Amino acid sequence: MKCLIIAAGKGSRLWQRGNTKPLVPLLGVPLIERVIRSATDAGIKDFYVVSGYNGEKVRPFLDGLALRCELTMTHLINADWEQDNGLSVLKAKEHLREPFLLMMADHLFDPDILRELINQPPSQGEITLAVDGDLANELIDMDDVTRVKHEHGKLIAIGKDLADFNGFDTGLFLCTPALFGALDRSVADQGDTSLSGGVRCLAEEGRVNILDIDGRFWLDVDDPEALAKGERALLARLRDKPNDGPVSKYLNRPISVRISRYLARLPITPNQISLLSFFGFSLAAMLFVMGGYPALAAGGALAQLASILDGCDGEVARLKFQESEYGGWFDAVLDRYADAFLLFGLTWHALAGSADKWVLFVGFLAIIGSFMLSYTADKYDRLMRPRFTTGKGWRMGRDIRVFLVFLGALINQPFGTLLVIAAVMNGEVVRRVWVSRDRG
Repeated sequence: MKCLIIAAGKGSRLWQRGNTKPLVPLLGVPLIERVIRSATDAGIKDFYVVSGYNGEKVRPFLDGLALRCELTMTHLINADWEQDNGLSVLKAKEHLREPFLLMMADHLFDPDILRELINQPPSQGEITLAVDGDLANELIDMDDVTRVKHEHGKLIAIGKDLADFNGFDTGLFLCTPALFGALDRSVADQGDTSLSGGVRCLAEEGRVNILDIDGRFWLDVDDPEALAKGERALLARLRDKPNDGPVSKYLNRPISVRISRYLARLPITPNQISLLSFFGFSLAAMLFVMGGYPALAAGGALAQLASILDGCDGEVARLKFQESEYGGWFDAVLDRYADAFLLFGLTWHALAGSADKWVLFVGFLAIIGSFMLSYTADKYDRLMRPRFTTGKGWRMGRDIRVFLVFLGALINQPFGTLLVIAAVMNGEVVRRVWVSRDRG
């Protein structure tokens, strides 16, 4: 499947954020890169991009992106970029002779929309338009959005001035080359050089199918207000992590997302954030070893801050399309070392205040329970995923353990904290083994 992206316009309403609209950054990533990365998530690797205004800046950037992401990038140039976008689409007429995806360089979207489009290919001579049927969608600019009227799965009318409408044009299409012929007719017969003009010609012949996106995310980024909406929407999606424990969900995640908002704009990688979090835990352990209540309390607070920062590596990776299997594994390795250092430091602190041999035993149980909880997490999460995704269950994890260390340090109860962690962590491991016994 090939993908045609229209990126020729001037985008003057976003000039205060940059004079080349496709390259305007949103949380550290240019708009056109977000579009292309979302398409690659849906399995697309072959792109045709029509550039126009400031194309000499857009094309080198895309070549670099293609090299980094192992994509095929074909450049098409529209010298008439000041006219309607239908002329940009026509630049691909001689290049695309089979079904292709069509999208805009400034429309953000959920990759699942593309997957569904691809899985429902139109018949020969037809096209399919993804339509948002949520007329109350708060992300929509009602003064600028293209409205549509459809019945029984077919487009009836399209235009920005429609008074009678039941959906919005998302700018996401799966087309056959019939679109080029329709655009030619629209230009010749109506003098209409817009993409909507060509779609309207096909709609009059009953050849435009409708795919309702069913509430999935999309956004047309045309001005600073829309850019701010996009930022809020992307950050909000970070909070939706089904296997978050209660501390992560209600305390850590709301704070870490705010931090990630700024980290995403910096030249810092998720792995570097993982290292910063690890150093925070290590310093907390050193404070525990120093002894004394001030060091204990400071170590507890630092551990909780490191736990919050630990959520930022994954969030920044998602925001900047830098997720990798290695990154997840690297973070997990550092987490296990951090857990061991933190609980060992707390055990050392408790032992300094008491020579009782039971302190060492309880500290060992706390460490081994924490390790086993992490060891069983992947298998347990996979077996219990339906409960998490439906909101019927919650996951006990590292967030609770670190929060217990934080509270115990504040109230100056290192041994009691170790005792609680040992009991809770090992008890949870036993519970996981029991409830998962018949699930595979």
